[in-house]
Amino acid sequence: MFGLSWLDIFVIISYFLALVIIGFWSMRRIRQQEDYFLGGRRFGRIIQLFASFGSGTNSTTPVGVTTTTFRNGISGIWSQFLGLFITPFYWIMAPWMRRMRLLTMGDFFEERFQSKKMAGLYGIFGCVGFVFSIALGMAALSKTIVGITPKTVQELSASETIEYQKSLELERLQELDSEDMTHEQNQRLEQLLLERPRKVYSHINEDVLIWIVGLIVILYAVTGGLEAAFLADLIQGVFIIFLSVIFLPFAWSRISNLYGGGNMFDAFGILHERLPQSFFEVFTASTANEFTWYYIVAIAFMAGLGVPIQPNMMVICGAAKSENSARVGFTGGLFMKRFCTILWGLFGLSAILLYSGVIDNSDLIWGHATRDLLGSAKIGLVGLMIASLMAALMSTVATLMISASGLIIHNIYRPFFPKKSEEHYVKVGRIIGFLVVIGGALGATLFDTILQMMKFMWGFWVMYTAAFWVGIKWRRANRKAAWASIGTSLIISYLLPILIPLLFPNIRTNTYLHQMTEPKNLKQTVVARDYDVQQRNKEILQWDNMSDQGKLLSPKPDPLRTGQSFEKIEFITPKSIYWTQGIKIRSNKEVYGAGELNVCLILFQALGWDLSKNPHALNETINVMIRTLLPFIILILIGMCTKVDDEVKLNHFFAKMKTKVDEDPQKDVQKMQESFQNPQRNDHLKLFPKSKNWEFLKWDREDTLGFLAAIGIDIAIIAFLYFVVSIGK
Repeated sequence: MFGLSWLDIFVIISYFLALVIIGFWSMRRIRQQEDYFLGGRRFGRIIQLFASFGSGTNSTTPVGVTTTTFRNGISGIWSQFLGLFITPFYWIMAPWMRRMRLLTMGDFFEERFQSKKMAGLYGIFGCVGFVFSIALGMAALSKTIVGITPKTVQELSASETIEYQKSLELERLQELDSEDMTHEQNQRLEQLLLERPRKVYSHINEDVLIWIVGLIVILYAVTGGLEAAFLADLIQGVFIIFLSVIFLPFAWSRISNLYGGGNMFDAFGILHERLPQSFFEVFTASTANEFTWYYIVAIAFMAGLGVPIQPNMMVICGAAKSENSARVGFTGGLFMKRFCTILWGLFGLSAILLYSGVIDNSDLIWGHATRDLLGSAKIGLVGLMIASLMAALMSTVATLMISASGLIIHNIYRPFFPKKSEEHYVKVGRIIGFLVVIGGALGATLFDTILQMMKFMWGFWVMYTAAFWVGIKWRRANRKAAWASIGTSLIISYLLPILIPLLFPNIRTNTYLHQMTEPKNLKQTVVARDYDVQQRNKEILQWDNMSDQGKLLSPKPDPLRTGQSFEKIEFITPKSIYWTQGIKIRSNKEVYGAGELNVCLILFQALGWDLSKNPHALNETINVMIRTLLPFIILILIGMCTKVDDEVKLNHFFAKMKTKVDEDPQKDVQKMQESFQNPQRNDHLKLFPKSKNWEFLKWDREDTLGFLAAIGIDIAIIAFLYFVVSIGK
């Protein structure tokens, strides 16, 4: 059925039933909001570890890493490695979240900046962000399932056949040397690049699949709350680790068998022999690569600052029974994700050798490999892989959904409808959770590729980063400065990019805004590997086929042999400067800009900087740095020029931040009462005890040793990455 065996289907259904049972079992333990939204704050290190790992890892993660590695070589691993260098700081930051003793991140903005409106805006903003996060996971899962259940050419409909033929024509044109193409060929290539015809079609409707997944999440997470989500994370963590390793022996054995290796570990040497050396560069400066070193630095800085701002981070850390559980779970879970990411990158390298020329849409690689490698075993591994990906998606969706529900209830609904019963708020929270999942399912169709969606989410939380990071350590970060920072970011990052095309739709067809980066042929002298020889042989065969048809062609390519030095020409596809989803063409042949408008880059161009001369990655880097740094500059300047907020309320907030959490709830309440009565009683813990404005705390032994250990793990991860990509070299 749909290309799956009955054993595969049995495995998938069994997993679904297990999740629903967990949801209804957890529902019996819910008595109040804290039980539903934070699991009663009773989770220890193990649950916290897998909750952090599960919340940060969904179906997007392994599929996304494979996609970007397939397109860029091992440097594509940075699509999920962005937070690596800032992870040690989460060891210090996790206790902050627990010491706040709040229900939602929106409560932080209300308490710190004494503004319910700021908290309410954050609630709306956070809920929208989670809808897109859910959509991202659902889109990744649906594309993978498409790859697992493809139609044959004979099964295509009439319209699908026409589109399929166009995809083949696009392939042929892209293989020609751009300098020798005729005017007609260039025009046809340009048109087909805009149309982007599909080559792969599935028996399963992507939209139907998305709604089925959403229904399962609703059944167990809406009923069982955070406890059900965290228990599912524990199961999901095991599944994720499983799917991180299961592909590798199958892929390596296939490579070894195809290319004459003695055992599966010979695959490492074969990869180095046959793939271009550039595919093994962890950091690359190539302008043809999407992950240049400067783009990695910029996006890692933005994404790293944004992680603590996400509402689910307050939920994960706030649900811990102690500060130690919060920091061990949060930091350890993210490190687990980093190690698994390396395994996904290794599979991406193997997929390049196995499937280059077979699969054009890199988003479908994971699904195609599942059917090709695991399906041959016929022991239910395809079903187990689908269940693993669904586990990864659904546990994350559950946590995001509950976090969004808490935000809406506590920071928007409750201020308008106060003094309702705890049962009432939990009931409304379930309804809101249902709507969030529905919104995610609808949003899954708004982006063309997984990478587009990932880039959108990397910068989504930038609006609140300055207010959080500066506000938590500097008393002069007042309400006016925070609003100015948030407002500036809101305008340049969201309102103008979205509203300008919405209010002035004709701007999408403005030819000035259709400017692209210049197409280039990047020439470099390299030593030919088997991969290069195969690509050259394909070009020669293509030249022969086109010559037989009497079409105008460039000179016939010269044959290559392994080990020969040759001039490699890499075509850098022109990309839109101002539109996030590029330039597209409608059915009536009208060309238009798709997605959001990059307003910051328009201003740069107006100042005389010709952005068409830049690599696309450099333009992206400029945009990222403006969006990240400008809110900090605005907040600090206005904070220095205006008065601080209410000193009594500030003392109340910072007294909490200097009072360690006690595992015994009653003792913790007593300690907090003592701190409120004497807010200066813990000032000896400050790094600058006499400072009236700065609230940096001294590190104790646990802080220091843990931070140093985290740095050591960072180094070990990078060393492990370099080690695995150099095996067999």
